[in-house]
Amino acid sequence: MPDKTPNPTANSAQLLDNQLCFSLYAASLAMTKVYKPLLDTLGLTYPQYLVMLVLWEGDGLTVSALGERLSLDSGTLTPLLKRMEAAGWLARQRSGEDERRVHVVLTSSGRALQLRAAHIPGCVVAQSGLPLGEVVALNQQIRKLRAAMQSPALSDTSSSPSMKPSH
Repeated sequence: MPDKTPNPTANSAQLLDNQLCFSLYAASLAMTKVYKPLLDTLGLTYPQYLVMLVLWEGDGLTVSALGERLSLDSGTLTPLLKRMEAAGWLARQRSGEDERRVHVVLTSSGRALQLRAAHIPGCVVAQSGLPLGEVVALNQQIRKLRAAMQSPALSDTSSSPSMKPSH
């Protein structure tokens, strides 16, 4: 059995519970678990639901615009879209002006799915146990964090003294 005695020389910045990345990861897993039974009734996976959310916002996006919005590369997105097209929720159409561009459009079945999924955000907020205002504020903070983490200025951490390992 492993020793559960705390290490007195442990750096508090290296404790698992103090890692923002772990908190976000564990929260993401818990969130996906909440969505699963809700989406199962619609026949959607979580990534498919995200695609549908984007298309419900604005139908007819190109595959590249859809991938950019979802932070997915075409190698991940294309098989996902093929399965969704086979399910009858969307169609992929080549652009008349540029055959390399493929637009993704909802079918009537895909549009009807929006009404069937309308209850999902409320269910997720209810499961969180937080007031709606706190959920909105938390979402804004996480979006701000994501934007900062994607910023090119932060990509070179070797020049930042706070990011250098101490010796």
